[in-house]
Amino acid sequence: MMDLTREVPGRTPQKARRRSHGVLVEMRKMRTLGVERFHSFLLALIVLAIVPNPPQAGGQPPRDPIGQEYGTPREPVTYYVDSAGGNDSNPGTSPVGAWKSLAKVNSATFLPGDRIRLRSGSLWQGQLWPKGSGREGLPIIIDMYGGGVRPAIHGDGLAEDAVLLKNQEYWEIQNLEVTNSGATAGVRRGVHVALDNYGEAHHVYLRRLVIHNVNGVDTEKANGGIDYTCAGDRLPSRFVDVRIEDNQIYHVDRSGIFGWSDRWQRSKWFPSLAVAVRGNTLDDIGGDGIVVVATDGAVVEHNVVAHANQRSEGYNVAIWPWSADNTIIQFNEAYGTHGQRDGEGFDSDWNSRNTIIQYNYSHDNDGGFLLICDDGGQDRRDSAGNIGTIVRYNISVNDRTRGINLAGPIRDSRIYNNTFYVGEGLAVDLLLYSDWHGWAEDTTVENNIFEVRGRAQFTYALSRAPDGAYTTAPGQGASRRNRFDSNVYFGGVASIADDRHALTADPKLIAPGEADIGQRPGLGLLSLSGYRLQPGSPAIHTGKAIESNGGRDFWGRPVPSCGGTDRGASQAQECSAR
Repeated sequence: MMDLTREVPGRTPQKARRRSHGVLVEMRKMRTLGVERFHSFLLALIVLAIVPNPPQAGGQPPRDPIGQEYGTPREPVTYYVDSAGGNDSNPGTSPVGAWKSLAKVNSATFLPGDRIRLRSGSLWQGQLWPKGSGREGLPIIIDMYGGGVRPAIHGDGLAEDAVLLKNQEYWEIQNLEVTNSGATAGVRRGVHVALDNYGEAHHVYLRRLVIHNVNGVDTEKANGGIDYTCAGDRLPSRFVDVRIEDNQIYHVDRSGIFGWSDRWQRSKWFPSLAVAVRGNTLDDIGGDGIVVVATDGAVVEHNVVAHANQRSEGYNVAIWPWSADNTIIQFNEAYGTHGQRDGEGFDSDWNSRNTIIQYNYSHDNDGGFLLICDDGGQDRRDSAGNIGTIVRYNISVNDRTRGINLAGPIRDSRIYNNTFYVGEGLAVDLLLYSDWHGWAEDTTVENNIFEVRGRAQFTYALSRAPDGAYTTAPGQGASRRNRFDSNVYFGGVASIADDRHALTADPKLIAPGEADIGQRPGLGLLSLSGYRLQPGSPAIHTGKAIESNGGRDFWGRPVPSCGGTDRGASQAQECSAR
């Protein structure tokens, strides 16, 4: 800064001092005025922050961009919607003052803890897409009131998604009926929970929904009944805590329950966490039944998938993970999957590590019980292959054409203590090795029971037809380092020569082949006592001890017991049974 107290050339020192003093006085005035203006500006900001704006049209207080009212947050509100007796000019906060339309619901931004109650028996056409998000401990819940008939949302093909949440979290949707069928097939979904450059979304629960008649397209897996999808080219997005529970889904195309993420590649890996798909019943599904994608630690349990792959020209399975780590698939029933593309009841697919498939019941699937596969042609920067799949304590009854298909360069798979039953008149490749840019390595097959009343063999694929059927020959092809031990081979199947502790005697199952007679969805797991071992069975206590075996058999009985391990999915508890 210039020194205004020094002498100015051409003037006397006294004049210079007077000049200097005048300038300083003017500067002090300017500074004082600036401070006063600054203080006024701060005061205005404070007033704006603490004084609410006047109510907007309709008497509703204004909201900030995320839906929170200005001023003190209000208590959660329950809103009622009645398609017959409601009126959108009502406040919506009581059954007698209910709203009427989906448009009214969709125009509102709901706050944490709010409830949206749809009247039992109500029916709407179009899309339900309420806005806003809850927060931890205060989810927003959609449910029904006033009776036992679910309110219905009929999308009628007017939007891709009959029910939609997009970039929202802390929601629970339950007890609705949902359809979405247009004049012709199109990309359609019953319920869609979508993220797009959002980051992490928490706590999305879909429960006790009935979803049917969705005529989606066969060219898009992520359309059909329920879909959760994650996209984010700028901000990676994923779900944390998703529960899809106790829903009924039937006659939908292409998929029943399907997850998708654009972060499935290992080079961009950002998996969803705490995903649970449980207690759902699916029937007459055009393509895949239940698929979890780009997840870590997903649990798929207590589901029934009947008649998947009914209309698709693609490759579909009843229940499977893809690009997923540490998935547990247990206590499920899969049956009636159509065709041999792929047509299995279960699958551990490529880019997946440490999948566990246990305590499941598979029967009457055209493509067999199980596919374990890896596309060896994938770039290993994107795919981790298929490593460490465990298949244990499952029961396969009359699965057609194949028992287990080991396709591609899968590694370190362990298949133990399963029971396979092949009925009269069936011809099955019990273990099929096939080439998919490579062959299986280091597969262990132990303590299984193969009871065959028809014909069966252990084979490798020579070729595959366009319809998915294999031409096979006995042997293991180019697969390497496979280990067989302590299996039971009974009936129309030859034992593996390298199985050092093989049994070829009757394992004495109580009543094999009876569970599939009069089978009804949901009763399968309760009707399998015929696959337990009779007292005196040579399979009791003669199996190989296996560490970290899950600790229980198909029926929940502890393993080992009485100092030994049995063969097959059953563990005898009577210590004198042998």
